[in-house]
Amino acid sequence: MELFYAYEVSGGVCYLDAEESGHCVRVLRHRAGDPIDVIDGLGTLYHCTLVDDTPKGAQAQVLSTVPGFGAHPYHLTLGCCPTKNNDRFEWFVEKATELGVDDLVPLIGERSERRVYKTERAQRIALSATKQSLKARIPAVWEPLSVKDFLQMDGGVMPGVPGRPVMPGSDRASLRLIAYCFEDDTTPRVSIREALAGFTGTDVTVLIGPEGDFSPEEARLALSCGYVPVHLGASRLRTETAAVTAAAAVYFRYMQ
Repeated sequence: MELFYAYEVSGGVCYLDAEESGHCVRVLRHRAGDPIDVIDGLGTLYHCTLVDDTPKGAQAQVLSTVPGFGAHPYHLTLGCCPTKNNDRFEWFVEKATELGVDDLVPLIGERSERRVYKTERAQRIALSATKQSLKARIPAVWEPLSVKDFLQMDGGVMPGVPGRPVMPGSDRASLRLIAYCFEDDTTPRVSIREALAGFTGTDVTVLIGPEGDFSPEEARLALSCGYVPVHLGASRLRTETAAVTAAAAVYFRYMQ
């Protein structure tokens, strides 16, 4: 199944940008009259007929729609500190998208080695992985935030996405988890599997620290904001592996 992304759907017509149009027309050689499937990035699949095969501005007429195509029965916000090696973080973005994630938040921690992160490439990777894994909703890639700024958010809107609610402070039943490596005798960690097993809601937030882990101050702030400290098993995992493991844990918890 081939999926194309429409940057706009209006009046029963899906509009493809130059990159999607080129892939559809030049690479896959679709022509006017061909059936194609298009997603809007917001959760809906459109069964269409290609009506304009211009390589830089293809258009498709909508025949029918499939709301919630490829959707998962939870909302996962995954905050992860970008790795020093950018390829590793991009691998995480791809794999987390394939599994199922709704908001990807690049976090800058006190011990982060990478303190500047540009999101443009991650957004393209998320789009490609969404199509590859047969989903219609593209994860929102936030602009980078410090760990403390993210933890202190309460309501409001997500940066760069007007009107979209921030998960911390939302009115849905939510589970907030922070994974770190050090032990705290006052608040012992539980396994992420155990934390998820006892949760009956659908709104999950998981935070993964940088190569040097979260600082004790960041961990204490998270706990004061209602986060549950968790571990991901006995193995010492790289940052990007830990983030994908967390996404997989949520995926399997809700898998039908």
